[in-house]
Amino acid sequence: GAMDSFLVLHQLRCNGVLEGIRICRKGFPNRILYAEFKQRYRILNPAAIPEDKFVDSRKATEKLLSSLELDRAQYKFGHTKVFFKAGLLGLLEEMRDERLAKVLTMLQARIRGYLMRVEYQKIISRREAIYTIQWNIRAFNAVKNWSWMKLFFKIKPLLKSAQTEKEMSNLKEEFQKLKEALEKSEAKRKELEEKQVSMIQEKHDLALQLQAEQDNLADAEERCDLLIKSKIQLEAKVKELQERVEDEEEMSSELTAKKRKLEDECAELKKDIDDLEITLAKVEKEKHATENKVKNLIEEMAGLDEIIAKLTKEKKALQEAHQQALDDLQAEEDKVNTLTKAKVKLEQQVDDLESSLEQEKKVRMDLERAKRKLEGDLKLSQESVMDLENDKQQLDEKLKKKDFEMSQLNSRIEDGQVIEAQLQKKIKEVQARVEELEEELEAERAARAKVEKQRAEASRELEELSERLEEAGGSTATQLELSKKREAEFLKLRRDLEEATLQHEATAAALRKKHTDSVAELGERIDGLQRVKQKLEKEKSEMKMEIDDLSSNVEYITKSKVGV
Repeated sequence: GAMDSFLVLHQLRCNGVLEGIRICRKGFPNRILYAEFKQRYRILNPAAIPEDKFVDSRKATEKLLSSLELDRAQYKFGHTKVFFKAGLLGLLEEMRDERLAKVLTMLQARIRGYLMRVEYQKIISRREAIYTIQWNIRAFNAVKNWSWMKLFFKIKPLLKSAQTEKEMSNLKEEFQKLKEALEKSEAKRKELEEKQVSMIQEKHDLALQLQAEQDNLADAEERCDLLIKSKIQLEAKVKELQERVEDEEEMSSELTAKKRKLEDECAELKKDIDDLEITLAKVEKEKHATENKVKNLIEEMAGLDEIIAKLTKEKKALQEAHQQALDDLQAEEDKVNTLTKAKVKLEQQVDDLESSLEQEKKVRMDLERAKRKLEGDLKLSQESVMDLENDKQQLDEKLKKKDFEMSQLNSRIEDGQVIEAQLQKKIKEVQARVEELEEELEAERAARAKVEKQRAEASRELEELSERLEEAGGSTATQLELSKKREAEFLKLRRDLEEATLQHEATAAALRKKHTDSVAELGERIDGLQRVKQKLEKEKSEMKMEIDDLSSNVEYITKSKVGV
């Protein structure tokens, strides 16, 4: 096809193709945005761009390139980009890689130096700790054979017995506290059982309320059935009224035909005035009867049938009068004026009948409006019945849920009773163990008194031996053996005392641990029962509120139905 060269050149110029070709011809094939150049190559000379103030990307690029001492002819600045000749961008990349290598090497050197300084500090701390341990060992070796130090080593284990007595007293106090806590838990358990009984009573009350709601629902259903029956009756009455209206319309049409027929008869036959007066009187009576029947349309259906029969008889009478009027035509010419007046009266009667027909139509419309209103009330009643049924189902589900929760609570209470029995058994065992420990403590006290006495005797004997040695000025082999024997017995007694003390401490620790575990377990059980109690009370209040709302709704619906 044809090509518009001017349009093609214009598009190439707008797209920047011609400008790119021109730049490449001048020898600047590489280009990069100022912001990207600043972000990528700033590492070559960070000092060229100040940190404390904002610098435009183009100015920052100009400062950075001028600081690198590159040939000015190798790059050019555009509006948004900087252009480079071939090879210059590769040179900048090499300079950037060298700079990154230097920075990373410096960073690694500093990190390694920091790690080595940390390791050096650990070595220094370890050496100081070794010096401290060595100094303490030398000091111990210097004083371990000192007589006072030996006496200190012998007396130190005996000081733990006072601590044991203190721990026993603390253990007794803890036992007393545990006993009080058990009594409190027993009281709480009884309180929970009482609350359980009250909740069961409330459950029965709720069941009774639900039964009452069901009775109310049954009453509402009966009323709904009555409304449906009344609706059917009203529809039947409306149908009857429609039939009556149709009959009245037929009567109106018949009367209109009679009017026309009478007009023809007046023009042609000139009826008898007496018969016409009788007929007019009857028509007036029928008019009044029709008005009364329109007012009491529902109660006087049989009257309308009688009127129709009377009109039929009158029609026959009129036909007979017509035959008689043909015979007496000459005699009735002087009464034409009276007949004209009768015609006017008949026209007025027809107008009255038409107005009565309009009134019947209005009554029919009122009945239709009442029918629609009753249908709307019936629909509202059905919706309220459906709402009551839904509320009943929800109450049944909630009662089932409450029964399930009550069974769970009973099982929890039974578990709590079992745990309580186990705890009481454990407390009895602990009491027996405490009594055993008290007996062991008494025995230990007696043994300690005995050891103290033996130690005092050994000390006196040692002092006597020392005095004798000082008096004799030396020691014999027998005395040395006796002294060693005394020391061995003393060491044995001390070891026995230490072992008994350690055993007693272990037993006391185990007893304390068992006591702590029992108290914690009791606390957890009590907290669980408290949470269950709070949850049940909350749900109980919510159910009471829902039942109150349902009761108010049922009362409102009942009142509205009674009003209808």
